[in-house]
Amino acid sequence: METQLPKAPQKRQVTAIIILLLSWEAGGATIKYSVPEEKDSGSFVANLAKDLGLDLGELAMRGAQILSKGTKQHLQLEQKSGNLLLEEKMDREELCGDTERCILHFQVLLKNPVQFIQGELQLQDVNDHAPEFLEKEIFLKISESSHPGTAFPLKIAQDLDVGSNTVQNYTISSNSHFHLFTRNRSDGRKYPELVLDKELDREEEPELRLTLTALDGGSPPRTGTSQVIIVVLDINDNAPEFDQLLYEVQVLENSPVGSLVITVSARDLDAGTHGELSYSFFQSSNQIIQVFEINAITGEIRLKRMLDFEEIQSYRMEIEASDGGGLSGTCTVVIEVMDVNDNVPELTMSLLISDIPENALDTVVAIFGISDPDSGDNGKMMCSIQDHLPFLLKLTVENFYTLVTEGALDRETRSEYNIIITVTDLGTPRLKTEHNITVLVSDVNDNAPAFTQTSYTLFVRENNSPALHIGSVSATDRDAGANAQVTYSLLPPQDPQLPLASLVSINADNGQLFALRALDYEALRVLEFGVGAVDRGSPALSSPALVLRDAAKHRLLVLVKDNGEPPLSASVTLHVLLVDGFSQPYLPLPEAAADAAQADQLTVYLVIALASVSSLFLFSVLAFVAVRLCRKGKAAWVGGCSVPEGHFPGHLVDVNSSGTLSQSYQYEVCLMGGSGTNEFKFLRPIISNLHSQSSGREVEEYPSFQNDLGF
Repeated sequence: METQLPKAPQKRQVTAIIILLLSWEAGGATIKYSVPEEKDSGSFVANLAKDLGLDLGELAMRGAQILSKGTKQHLQLEQKSGNLLLEEKMDREELCGDTERCILHFQVLLKNPVQFIQGELQLQDVNDHAPEFLEKEIFLKISESSHPGTAFPLKIAQDLDVGSNTVQNYTISSNSHFHLFTRNRSDGRKYPELVLDKELDREEEPELRLTLTALDGGSPPRTGTSQVIIVVLDINDNAPEFDQLLYEVQVLENSPVGSLVITVSARDLDAGTHGELSYSFFQSSNQIIQVFEINAITGEIRLKRMLDFEEIQSYRMEIEASDGGGLSGTCTVVIEVMDVNDNVPELTMSLLISDIPENALDTVVAIFGISDPDSGDNGKMMCSIQDHLPFLLKLTVENFYTLVTEGALDRETRSEYNIIITVTDLGTPRLKTEHNITVLVSDVNDNAPAFTQTSYTLFVRENNSPALHIGSVSATDRDAGANAQVTYSLLPPQDPQLPLASLVSINADNGQLFALRALDYEALRVLEFGVGAVDRGSPALSSPALVLRDAAKHRLLVLVKDNGEPPLSASVTLHVLLVDGFSQPYLPLPEAAADAAQADQLTVYLVIALASVSSLFLFSVLAFVAVRLCRKGKAAWVGGCSVPEGHFPGHLVDVNSSGTLSQSYQYEVCLMGGSGTNEFKFLRPIISNLHSQSSGREVEEYPSFQNDLGF
């Protein structure tokens, strides 16, 4: 019958067993706690923050976490109070069996910075099981010839509790023939021994019935009973004897059910029924009976179910051989379970950060633990990842690893990594487990925008219509998201008096440039200005950018910036040239035209000098030929080219005071009219002048001239 503890002693017991044991061991501190079994889920164990010397803010900031070996959690941390609580009600017998000290190991993980603190939770036994005999009736055959003082061992009672809560004493009901001793076995368990006080007389009393009671050490003790039935026999003067008092055998844990473990053998010198032997388990636990079976006739011991080295490593049992006359003998059988590599390593992920900034150094990606319940080499493990990855595995404490980045990552080179964590044991055959994690590299603004060209030259005809699209600039950024979204803008001019905003505008999204009003070539020949391309949300750069000059060539500075933090930038130059209603496939700059005119004048001087040296006769002949040629060539052909009449724009070519082309430049235009036409295909207004000033035949004879100009 189950008994209940008084409330007052029970309260004192609970308050006495909840204690904190702090000890410092080699290699670091270990926090130790003790709590009784069967406490409800959420029961208080200790204040972890106080024990670690941290206030609640530090505990939360450092990301404290409780890790248990394997996948089952026994403890939970209450972040708001720092209290360590039970995750669930725990049964000591279920977790540790008949092991005296039931220790559950755990770790306290502080993530920032990473720190491991070892912990132990001792689960204390409470007296929640009563002693129990496996057999309700124990049959004992005793010869009437037995002498007083003869001892007869009886079968023990089972008690799942340990320590003082297990069986401590046995008693027997009052009688005139026997008394009872409580003996200690070599394994620490207690068993009853019945001692004969007075000789038996089968004719007077052939059978005796006694009540055997087992008591545990609880307060009050719990009890269990069994009936002892003693049958008085005639004389049998030889007891069975085993060939060996101790049998030892090793069995692989993967041996199939029904496998023969060992055969025990005993002999009896008596004849007839007194010499017929029967084998059985003696004083064996329920655990033994569930796993093994013995053949009563042959003494063969076989498996009833599979063994598990990780559960129990060895078994010790007593075997009894009884003859037909009631005498018996015993032997001991020790079975050692041999481990095989039948458990795949396990990986438990404690922390995983799947998104890493590309510029982060030595960043923790994952924290995980590995375990293998096998023994020896079967339980030793290796942990690895693929080669040629910018990540490292670091062993922090026993079987706990940290995966960190090796140097900075580059999203533009690789934006995603698939990491395979492989855990392999050293058994035969080797078993392994793989865990896949994906790490994404997030973008950081580490790339400046870049223009597709280092400079841009745009040509605009004067007297243009307002909002005329005059060209585009383009910039790209290797970053992603907002860091790569480019916005274009015009930089403020160096000269604050220059009305840039009224002359040119740019589309902030696509870089298209527009002339806001009609431009006057005579007032504004070349416009040089800067453009900024920036990321959305980034501050714009300010630098001198716009200069209005009368020189023939000006530059337009284009600046592009991305949207990162900090913003990065690049620049490009645009050239804008205004033309006065006339253009050629290639128009030399004014400097080049002046140089050509000077070269032509030098040639004329050389010719005059040469003519002066010539004889008068030769000069007369040449003069006569020249006069005839001039009369004949009124069509104004020079060097095989037709020179159009009329005025040419003075800002594009060398002009005299009257606004007409100089003779030297007329020759240069003719010589260069059929070559180099692919460079300035934007200069097309020359055709309107040529059509009005040249004959149709001249245009037809030189169609390539029109094609080169882009018509």
